[in-house]
Amino acid sequence: MRLLSSGSDKVTRSPVHHPLFARCYARYSVSAETRLGMAGVRERLLAGLSGRVIEIGAGNGLNFSHYPGTVAEVVAIEPEPLLRKLALESALRAQVPVDVVPGAAEALPVKSEAFDAAVLSLVLCSVRDVRRALSEVRRVLRPGGQVRFFEHGQGGGPLMTLTQRTLDRTLWPPLTGGCHVARQPVTALREAGFTLGPHRRVLMPEKGPPLPSSYCALGVAWRPDEPAAR
Repeated sequence: MRLLSSGSDKVTRSPVHHPLFARCYARYSVSAETRLGMAGVRERLLAGLSGRVIEIGAGNGLNFSHYPGTVAEVVAIEPEPLLRKLALESALRAQVPVDVVPGAAEALPVKSEAFDAAVLSLVLCSVRDVRRALSEVRRVLRPGGQVRFFEHGQGGGPLMTLTQRTLDRTLWPPLTGGCHVARQPVTALREAGFTLGPHRRVLMPEKGPPLPSSYCALGVAWRPDEPAAR
């Protein structure tokens, strides 16, 4: 009942279509579960969640198997058709109820204040409008609801920062489904009005020379208790 009418064009029409990248990402992300230790990161990201959860940009659904049994329901939003199909398959194997639906982060097809928590996992790098997407996250969370985030962004010294910004202006987004490596997710959450809780820097991969996409932040934030503007 938290979803808006499925007859709406805004819900059924896919705003994102990156079939080649989606195939590459699906293969790479599965291998990264063990090779890069992503499975452990997902466990830490989702530990202790309960109630109703919205996951924004669910990809191929690799988070689903890590949700604890205290979660009553997950509504997983994924705009890319191939990744959404894979997420639907992952949802069938999950230990908690997962409903996978199309939609964009900037216009979530759910009612306001319907969720106890929101999960942002490697998604803010590729949304078209970070500020609008986070405004939507704040809208759909109940007052005091939490955001669990694992996002990559700007990091390293001046040379790495210059490299990241150059990549964002040139080859990186077209090759990686709209991903950007120089965004600042923690700053964006703070500017969107969320109260930041414990968070820390995570390098992926942890060993070896850092890549432009290596600088990640893992943590939690809360929506303030006051009602969201409508």
